[in-house]
Amino acid sequence: MRIPWKYVGLAGVAGVAATGAVVARRRRAQREDVAPDELRARLHERLAEVRGEAVGEAPHA
Repeated sequence: MRIPWKYVGLAGVAGVAATGAVVARRRRAQREDVAPDELRARLHERLAEVRGEAVGEAPHA
């Protein structure tokens, strides 16, 4: 029996598209609404941790 490779390829493309849709839906559900100031503060804290600085200090330019 010959395998119709065209159909196998189409099924693979459909599977990839379906997986992407599921991942996108999950990300939208996990996203939380954060005020811009709070988001900026969180990012500055993470940057300070990576640089090894104490949180609350002014960042070095």
